[in-house]
Amino acid sequence: MRNVEYPTLGGLLTEVRHCRACAPHLPLGPRPVLQVGGAARILIVGQAPGARAHASGIPWDDPSGERLRTWMGIDAARFYDASQIAIIPMGYCYPGRGKGGDLPPRRECASLWLDHLLTKLPQIEITLLVGLHAQRHFLGKRRKPSLTETVKAWREFAPEYLPLPHPSARNTSWFQRNPWFEHALLPVLRERIGSFSDHVKSPRSKK
Repeated sequence: MRNVEYPTLGGLLTEVRHCRACAPHLPLGPRPVLQVGGAARILIVGQAPGARAHASGIPWDDPSGERLRTWMGIDAARFYDASQIAIIPMGYCYPGRGKGGDLPPRRECASLWLDHLLTKLPQIEITLLVGLHAQRHFLGKRRKPSLTETVKAWREFAPEYLPLPHPSARNTSWFQRNPWFEHALLPVLRERIGSFSDHVKSPRSKK
């Protein structure tokens, strides 16, 4: 964490989006992709944007994002409403590809910016930890030996955190091997996310 104070969220986001700390290591160059609003009550922490999200500048702008929205039981309009949902990956820029898929998120992002961003999100009530990297950072020693065990133990981390597998199609075999995830955990996720919509007024309801 940088020993610098950022009085406003807007000023902090400007600094984040102009960050070039990892530039020499990014095959497509730096383009931080995140979504942050100070009133958000839901935080989604994933891995790092893929090539498609890098191109569009929109987080979770791919089939994995569609599946994540289905898991949450919400549409794109709500998902991309920064006043309701903050989206901060562990790495803010596309890291490039390795032999088995996208490379892991760069560590510089979390060390430089994450704590600063979290201090600007005082209303967060639930954080979805999507994938191993997010769970490793936020749960620390509380994390179980494997992702499967961590997700199975979700009750130990509630209500603050809810660990999830990554919704990538590459994890299809995991979903098939673990039907309890769809039958036991996803209904809880949808109910929890849905509970926040009760407090969201539509534009027509405002006086």
